[in-house]
Amino acid sequence: MASRFLPLFLSSLLIATSFRCSVADASLDGGAFGSDDPLIRQVVDHDEVSGDNELLSADHHFTIFKRKFGKSYASQEEHDHRFSVFKANLRRASRHQKLDPSAVHGVTQFSDLTPREFRNRFLGINRRLRLPSDAHKAPILPTNDLPTDFDWRDHGAVAPVKNQGSCGSCWSFSTTGALEGANYLATGKLVSLSEQQLVDCDHECDPEEKDSCDSGCSGGLMNSAFEYTLKSGGLMREEDYPYTGTDRGACKFDKSKVAAKVANFSVVSLDEDQIAANLVKNGPLAVAINAVFMQTYVGGVSCPYICSKRLDHGVLLVGYGEAGYAPIRLKDKPYWIIKNSWGESWGENGFYKICRGRNICGVDSMVSTVAAVSSGSK
Repeated sequence: MASRFLPLFLSSLLIATSFRCSVADASLDGGAFGSDDPLIRQVVDHDEVSGDNELLSADHHFTIFKRKFGKSYASQEEHDHRFSVFKANLRRASRHQKLDPSAVHGVTQFSDLTPREFRNRFLGINRRLRLPSDAHKAPILPTNDLPTDFDWRDHGAVAPVKNQGSCGSCWSFSTTGALEGANYLATGKLVSLSEQQLVDCDHECDPEEKDSCDSGCSGGLMNSAFEYTLKSGGLMREEDYPYTGTDRGACKFDKSKVAAKVANFSVVSLDEDQIAANLVKNGPLAVAINAVFMQTYVGGVSCPYICSKRLDHGVLLVGYGEAGYAPIRLKDKPYWIIKNSWGESWGENGFYKICRGRNICGVDSMVSTVAAVSSGSK
């Protein structure tokens, strides 16, 4: 009799854990996990301390953090506030480590930001925008001959990692990354394209909600940006329209300096084999993801037991593999390779690995492919 209730008990436990995780993540400003821990176990660079898994004081960690990321604060009051947030994020990283044991979580450049500040400054999928119901669907592709591992970085289709700064413009970087790859396939040239053009000039709206539009640092959507690019005639080079990280400037688009044009774009099926097939055939893909575990991510393959599928961050899918060792599962863990837009000092030189197979953190929920106009057609 007892065995019949075990699955129900485990299911209830999982749901309860999910609620606790959500509540904790939303309330870190107040020190959700208690503030009386004198020592916090934290992953640090081996050249900064001696020994593995050494326990250091939070104050020592904060000193290392400030030095490593060049942090300074305007007043003692601000310094003390940021130290309090930092300690809360150490506890949060520790919790993330337990929920996501195949990755490494710890101190990042965002460790002095509350979750709300992090979302407002560094994410940027406009949640009011959604894919239109009549969005063009990508054709179903054969999947029987897909390579086991594939990475567009090895084939010259991925520009260096960029940094969006404190602007919720991730959607524009996801858009340019996909078009940069498509343009490379069409022309044989890798050209860095202008995110600032999208931030300043793209105000494309949801066809079903006219007041929901791409809004610079306040968020946007990759498919809307592709639509803008198609209508406007293309994107300029990064060097001709450089990134400023603000959305207070006027549109400076010069059609005579267009470097890449959109031929068409479409939404890829949620099926992961189809996502892989489109990636291999059409180049890097624009995807949305829930970034809750990314604030503390240091490296490894992120495969959290619990992760919301509420999409809030735009990134670029550039490859996949199966060599990520997951000690808890005692086997290799298939993963997607994600290019982010928070600079090379974040994650694995600016990249993120997230396991594939179960739509973890919603990574398979909003995937788009774009085709560029070939050089002979421009």
